[in-house]
Amino acid sequence: MTGTGSGQTEHWAPGDHILWRYRRNDPPPAPGREGAPAPFHICRPVTIVRDTDELLAVWVAPGTECVKPVLANGTDVHAEPLATRYTAPRATARTNWLGNGVLKLARPGEPWSVWLFWEPAWRFRSWYVNLEEPHTRWDGGVDSQDHFLDISVYPDRSWVWRDEDEFDMARQAGLMTPGAARDVRAAGLAAVDVIREWGAPFRDGWEDWRPDPRWRVPVLPDDWDRTPTRMPS
Repeated sequence: MTGTGSGQTEHWAPGDHILWRYRRNDPPPAPGREGAPAPFHICRPVTIVRDTDELLAVWVAPGTECVKPVLANGTDVHAEPLATRYTAPRATARTNWLGNGVLKLARPGEPWSVWLFWEPAWRFRSWYVNLEEPHTRWDGGVDSQDHFLDISVYPDRSWVWRDEDEFDMARQAGLMTPGAARDVRAAGLAAVDVIREWGAPFRDGWEDWRPDPRWRVPVLPDDWDRTPTRMPS
């Protein structure tokens, strides 16, 4: 890990391994009854591509062992009907990342990250704007919480909302307050403005990026859900 000087954010070096984690979406606590943060239910070991004050870029390599949420009986979450998808009991499971790898880009303080997907033979498919809490850095990685609503963006600069049904159901299930839902929709509209202006990162040529062939696939640690230790910032 490299530093930028006293009192400033420390940065990871290209090739370093960190954890990219998401906390579970629990119902918000009643005012005055805030307790411990929700536990983690998604964890992806990733390789640092770039880490600066302006951008964190990481690579999820094919075959990486990750943690994902599952139903309590071990089946896929999306096997549960939408009406009960966010109320049915859940657990977590270790599983390997299937298909091609994914490049993830996040800018400090921004309420979304942008993911790049390729087809076989590195044929670029699309960008994916994942609406989420701005990332919190700690000594072992970055943490966030997913906000259900997403946007797909295509090379012809067209775009489409994704998972609006899940976003609506999450609201009905009480996983976010009406105010929080409005904030998420506003963040999505701000992302749409960036898409329409073809701002960063869409204009930056990341679709031509390729991973260093010398990089090893990161290992999922046993203590993947450990309590974070904040990095200086």
